[in-house]
Amino acid sequence: MILITIFLSIIFGFFIYRVYDLAYNNKEYYLNKSRAITEVYVTGTSAPRGRILDINGNVLVDNIGVNTIYYHKPSNITLKDELYIAEELAKLTNYEYAYNDKLLKEFYKIKYSTKVDALITSQEYKLYNERKLSSEELEELKLERITEKMIAELSDLEKYSSYFYFLMNEGYSYDNKCLIKEVSDEIYASIIEQNLPGIFGEMEWSRVYLYDETLKTIFGSISSSLPAEKKDLLNEGYSLTDKVGISGLEEYYEEYLKGEKAVYKVGANNQLELVKEAQRGQDLILEIDINIQLKAEEIIKEEILKAKKTANTEFYKESYALVSDPNTGAIKAIAGLRLITNGKDNEFQDVSINVIKNAYTVGSAVKGASMAVGYQNKIIDIGTKLTDGCVKLANQPAKCSYKKLGTLNDVEALALSSNYYQFIIALGIMGYDYTYNMKAESTIDHFNTYRNTFAEFGLGTKTGIDLPNESTGLKGTTIAPDLLMNLAIGQYDLYTPVQLLQYINTIANNGSRLKLSLMNSIKSGENQVLSREVEVLNQVNLEEKYLERIKEGFHSVMKHGTGYWYINQKVDAAGKTGTSESYIDSNYDGTLESYVLSNTFLMYAPFDNPKYSIVVISPNTSNLDSKSTYRSPVNRLIARQLNDFLFSS
Repeated sequence: MILITIFLSIIFGFFIYRVYDLAYNNKEYYLNKSRAITEVYVTGTSAPRGRILDINGNVLVDNIGVNTIYYHKPSNITLKDELYIAEELAKLTNYEYAYNDKLLKEFYKIKYSTKVDALITSQEYKLYNERKLSSEELEELKLERITEKMIAELSDLEKYSSYFYFLMNEGYSYDNKCLIKEVSDEIYASIIEQNLPGIFGEMEWSRVYLYDETLKTIFGSISSSLPAEKKDLLNEGYSLTDKVGISGLEEYYEEYLKGEKAVYKVGANNQLELVKEAQRGQDLILEIDINIQLKAEEIIKEEILKAKKTANTEFYKESYALVSDPNTGAIKAIAGLRLITNGKDNEFQDVSINVIKNAYTVGSAVKGASMAVGYQNKIIDIGTKLTDGCVKLANQPAKCSYKKLGTLNDVEALALSSNYYQFIIALGIMGYDYTYNMKAESTIDHFNTYRNTFAEFGLGTKTGIDLPNESTGLKGTTIAPDLLMNLAIGQYDLYTPVQLLQYINTIANNGSRLKLSLMNSIKSGENQVLSREVEVLNQVNLEEKYLERIKEGFHSVMKHGTGYWYINQKVDAAGKTGTSESYIDSNYDGTLESYVLSNTFLMYAPFDNPKYSIVVISPNTSNLDSKSTYRSPVNRLIARQLNDFLFSS
């Protein structure tokens, strides 16, 4: 009994202590805890995103704030109050906003509900009460019986205010409703000064592009609200009304570019009190040099316009030029422009994003990788000589170089772009020595022998560039010996411009395939959050002596071969030209009917210590079905001017 009494005394004593502790010692602490539990906070509608700058600190993409009026429904608001607010907004904005004719009947039904209710007969109300007429059917009858004469009784002010009333009541009651965007400072101030219930102002942030359309498709787009395919971001604190990057760099670097929205405390009567200002997102610093970028675009525009005045260019409309640092994979310029001919003279569209999405037949540009296949598989060696000619397989037309090139070793085969040399290698891969009109068989393994080596250089595989939805190009699916020979000379599989850029960089780097990158760093104010590091994706499986031989071949291309006129000979460069023939659907009827020529050029310089690499691609430069034999040199002229600009100093 004594123990029970002692136990109960201890419990009672502890209870008295806790009451005293709550009431006196820690009263403020627990009151604050209680307030924190009951206090409600909401975020603003948008925040400024991080800027995008070039490598020299020039701002390319910034934010512009526009005055925006919002409505947050107070807890005790009445219909009469909301109708009054809507009319006040209509007055303050000087009736600038049009009403919706289809909604005027609905508005009349809401505002003059007593009159409209009288339009329903007692018999109809009886049917409604007996559940033989649904509420939806009853409301539809009311709308049907509102006449044009009744609508005409509405004043202009009422009609205009209907626009605001319906905006105020869209969606969820707890949402902030955007009523007016891009309000002048004068009107914005006059609305805020009225202190209308639930009405508040905030800056709505949108993107501004300092260089107009330049790189617009690379920068990408921002959604007006969270797209369905991005709903997983709800788990990361996003709301359904949030803007989010949906393409290009805006999407790829969303986690850094997004800003922090303002925070409001919901006070008495649902009024909002600003607690924390909106914070701008982190800045994205690119490797892009805007001076090189603008010059590349200027050159492309000039040369396209000149080319369009010459023969056989009816299908030519766009060119691409890329510049990078081959030592790091940093992209300095990424230009793609298309001439728009829909009745507007000399208007160009930015199609830069096509360098990762569209694949092209690039012709002899791939022969450096093709030569590597020959070396790897012991089909040729350093100094192997062949006399250029044609290859004639059974039941196939002869396949030749563009002209008879005489006896060539491996270096000169690259310099003069011998097709025959590559055909002999391809036959060797299939296990054959060439004889006239021979029969040959090929397998998928033979194609994979080429494709695997090509991928080591970056052809036919993703480059790792920091843009979403990069294409891997397009692989042919038919297996045949003549098509394997086509593959060897760049006339079968299709490659993207960025793949060609990575390919030439890999050669310049002695077989190290580096990840391509547009990003240099991410900064928050002056603090560096992220810095790009050079990333080696793989090393080409080829002895150094053979890589040096390919480089020597590319060097000869520029010194006395097919690339001689692409550069000022004072520039010590290495590179490769490519010409391809293909059919296109020129009238968009689903049939490939027009036979065209396309041109490719890639290079790096200086040869011994590369500073820049360049890729220029111009699809469909010449119509091969024409009676005229003129072939536009537009790709060479673009490359020459770009080289002159980069290496003039």
